[in-house]
This record gives sequence, C-alpha cells and structure tokens, in this order.
Amino acid sequence: MTARTLPTYSTHSPLWRSAALVGLALTAVLLLGLAVRPTLTLHVLWDMVIPLLPLVFLVNPMIWRNVCPLATLNTLTGVRADRRVPSRGVLQSGWLVGIVLLAILVPARRFLFNENGTALLVTIAAVAALAIMLGLVFSRRSGFCNALCPVLPVEKLYGQAPLLRIPTARCGECTVCSASGCLDLAGGKSLAQSLGPARRSTGWFRSPLGLFAAAFPGFIVGYFTSVNGPLSSAPAVYGHIGLWTLASLATVLAVVMLFGIGWRVALPILGGTALAAYYWFSAPAIAEAYNLSTTWGAILRVATLAATATWLVRALRQGRTGTPASRLARARPTGPS
Repeated sequence: MTARTLPTYSTHSPLWRSAALVGLALTAVLLLGLAVRPTLTLHVLWDMVIPLLPLVFLVNPMIWRNVCPLATLNTLTGVRADRRVPSRGVLQSGWLVGIVLLAILVPARRFLFNENGTALLVTIAAVAALAIMLGLVFSRRSGFCNALCPVLPVEKLYGQAPLLRIPTARCGECTVCSASGCLDLAGGKSLAQSLGPARRSTGWFRSPLGLFAAAFPGFIVGYFTSVNGPLSSAPAVYGHIGLWTLASLATVLAVVMLFGIGWRVALPILGGTALAAYYWFSAPAIAEAYNLSTTWGAILRVATLAATATWLVRALRQGRTGTPASRLARARPTGPS
C-alpha cells in the first residue's frame, strides 16, 4: 500500500512528550526494581498500578497509547514512513498473535510473573526489543502498536465509546501506515474496521477481535478465580482459565445465533461485563494495597460499576446512531473502512 499524507491532527504538546519520557524513565526504574527489590516492585506494579489501567482505558485508551513506553520505543525506530506497510491480512495476523500473547501472558502471572521478578524483567525486555525491531521493519507504529501489541484488543474494545475525547500525541501527520483499524486515526471507528465485512452480520463473532470480545468476560473471571502457585501449576491455571474462556465463547455464540445480535450491541455489553467483573473481584484487593478500609473497597466497586454503566450507555447509544460517541470524525480523517 502506498503511503499518503493526510492533514495533521495530533497534539504534539510538550506535556505529552514529557509524559512519554517519564514513562520510559519509570520503565527503567521498574526494571531496576525487579532486579534489586523484586518483592516490593512486584507489589507496587501488580497490586497498585496495573489495577488502575482498565479505568484509564475506560476514560480513553489514547491516554495510555500516548505515554506507553513500548509505543515510545516502537516510535523511535519506526519514525520513517518509507518502510514496509503491512497489508490488512498481515494486520489481522498480527491482531491474532497479539490476542494469543495476551492469553499466554496474563495467566502466567499466577505461576510466574506475580512472584518472580527476574522472569518478568526478562519478558518486559524481550517485548521491548520486539517493539524496537518491528519499528525497523514496518512503517511508523504499524508493526507493533497497531498489530502485535497484546493490549491492542483491549484498547479497541473500550475505545469505541471513550468517556473523554483525547486525540493522539504520537503522529505528527498520518501516512496511513496501517491499512485499517488504527485507533489513533479512526478512533471509535477502528473497532468496526477491525471486524471487517463480517460486522454486517452475526459473522462478527468469527473475526479475531469478535472472538476476543466474546471470550474476554470468561477470561477475566477465570483469572480471578484461579490462585498463585508454583511453576508446576501452569497446566492447572491454563486449564481453569481456558474452561471459563470456552464457557464464555459458547454462551455468547449461543445467544448470538439464537437472537441474531449484531456487534453494535454485543461488543459493548461484553466489554462492560468484563470490566465490571474485573473490578468486582479486584476492588477489595486494591483498597488493601493502598491501606484503605474494606468500606473503600465497596465504594470502589460501586464507583467502577457506575463508570462502566456510563460507558456502556454511551457505547450502545453510539451503536444505534452509528456515530462514534467521541465524534472524532469531526476532528480528523477516519481512514479507510
């Protein structure tokens, strides 16, 4: 695909540039902490920082995309627009690989990453190296951030109806480095673009992103109903989470086939259900990590449920009108559909 220049629409502000640099610095601190103070570092990361990220995605995943240290590394090597532009087929393969990576890495927390600082350090370094290398091969951020990133499907799921409008701070001007589904360019429309022609029927379920959305609620419940254990418990962890994931897939498939539910209704409900389940299970632990009383855990549950309900209403309203809730289309081009 030949790159073409579109009007500038990013907000290359000093604030976002500084935030991206801070993100890189904090990542270096994280790696150092995993090497010298692993127990404390793992506690801060898993119990205090990571549980807040889903709320960030609910507000707008662009917040994270603007400061993500892996995105910064991918950008540093992928600044040239004359490198290879992945086709839609390559992008879809990348999306599928990213989903598989997410399905492998998250359960691995239970038997490895939650308690082994060295393993987590090596994994983060490996993924960072992958982001750098893909920037050397593919144009801009098309190889990692818009294809292989394990967090990308989560960003797209919640980016369909963000609570706040926040534009990208990564691209000075768009060269269409990704054939479709770019969250930075298309905003709320990237979800529809990622589903492709299958979105016009119940076939949305068979697309990589559709399968991910259908499996996501069960995946979340499966993780939180499993427990930490030694490396030998890996098969049991994957088996437990896998059963919940399959149950979620089977349930959604049955409902979709029986009632003919389209993606505009199904995906917001699935995203809202997954997020509600996440904070229903994690809220008490978050309160404990911050040395708050159990009352604050209950308050956090209610607050996150309210925020999720607000997001869900916006997403369903968007589905009825067919217009992105963030109305990003009025601010910048929407890219190929």
